[in-house]
Amino acid sequence: MAKKPNTDPDTRRGLSRRQFLKSTVGTAAIAGIVPAGQVFAPSIARAALALEKEDLKFGFIKLTDMAPIAIAKEKGFFEDEGLYVTAEPQANWKVLLDRVIDGELDGAHMLAGQPLGATIGFGTKAHVITPFSMDLNGNAITVSNAVWAEMRKHIPSQPDGKPVHPIKADALKKVVEKLRSEGKPFNLGMVFPLSTHNYELRYWLAAGDVHPGFYSATDTSGQIMGDVLISVTPPPQMPATMEAGTILGYCVGEPWNQAAVFKGIGVPVITDYEIWPNNPEKVFGITAEFQKKYPNTTLAITKALIRAGMWLDANNNANRAEAVKILSRSEYVGADYNVVANSMTGHFEYEKGDKRPVPDFNVFFRYFATYPYFSDAVWYLTQMRRWGQITEHKPDSWYADVAKSVYRPDIYLEAAKLLVAEGKARKGEFPWDTNGYRAPTAENIDGVSYDGRAPNAYIDSLKIGLKRTDRVQGIQVVSN
Repeated sequence: MAKKPNTDPDTRRGLSRRQFLKSTVGTAAIAGIVPAGQVFAPSIARAALALEKEDLKFGFIKLTDMAPIAIAKEKGFFEDEGLYVTAEPQANWKVLLDRVIDGELDGAHMLAGQPLGATIGFGTKAHVITPFSMDLNGNAITVSNAVWAEMRKHIPSQPDGKPVHPIKADALKKVVEKLRSEGKPFNLGMVFPLSTHNYELRYWLAAGDVHPGFYSATDTSGQIMGDVLISVTPPPQMPATMEAGTILGYCVGEPWNQAAVFKGIGVPVITDYEIWPNNPEKVFGITAEFQKKYPNTTLAITKALIRAGMWLDANNNANRAEAVKILSRSEYVGADYNVVANSMTGHFEYEKGDKRPVPDFNVFFRYFATYPYFSDAVWYLTQMRRWGQITEHKPDSWYADVAKSVYRPDIYLEAAKLLVAEGKARKGEFPWDTNGYRAPTAENIDGVSYDGRAPNAYIDSLKIGLKRTDRVQGIQVVSN
């Protein structure tokens, strides 16, 4: 009988790097470099982190912004830290979060709102933290060809005949109103109630005077009083679901907007960079219990992910073509190389033939992208309150306290210090002196100023949404 081929990537090429590192332990211990029983690798000798756990399993969803995990694995950054990582795609965001909380996964590529929502008890209740922000930007809003044809009538053109960007939801409002007058719903998809996509879609709609709907303590559909009906669709299923007519548009990360262009079934009308330049996107999430039990392992993970972000943005994105080759493989995103490359290499195609430079569509390190800012966490919490996921008024201090319990820049900076000491990063690449809050900005598409230190003032300044004393009761908003 033929011998079954070995498919284990750690052994199929003979003596693996992992086996080599393991085999050096005894020699290194005898030499007095590291204690017996601790994994030794030449590249981490100076770090000298006594790892509490070496073998790890991380989850991700098939999106290009999972790239730091793939790159840290494929470029050997995890192994440099003595970590042996399995990266496993998950069916959807809920399954991913549940598996991290249950300990089936050690950590995961997460929606930024997931650790916050879990910690405050929206849906699942568990203390989840993040020491690492995975990227900025990376999403877009796509509509069907039929919706686009109607929207286009209300959008001015450039001298070359192409539409003027950014495209506001004012143009969509007219399409929504037309369908409503015919008694037809306007269905839109997003990936998860706590997703950036949900909040970005709602932000864009509200800025165009289209009400996206409220949540309440008794109705978590998010459709109360809505002019549109927003529901959950898993990212890879977005194009097919729209093609079938179940939804008329969606907000998702790449490559699923560009996939609609390549298939000729839809048009991305706006990127999240145009809604809020350099907005925070995904995070790497772990439980607070994991960090407490494995503090050095957490530092090692963070170090490797920081290096991956650095590699992805190095030399003006010079490594992106290689990154696209890695991400397009079936074990990661599993999409066509050209589809993944369209956004990852600094361009974005709105319609066939309308490809425009968007160098910051995906940012993985520059602009301090990987630092977990408290103000980013607070923004997500303000949107949860705005749309009723947080059902009652909370003082400003509450927002700050929740942000600090979930976002952990202390871990991030400790990891950064180790990288600088090892010569793997430069001191000027990290925001050592920040208080965790970005400067106030009014670059959002609605022009409303956001200051993470004054969340209630920000909430009250937004035209559509719950205000300080509001709550949703039944199908109406009442004030306390």
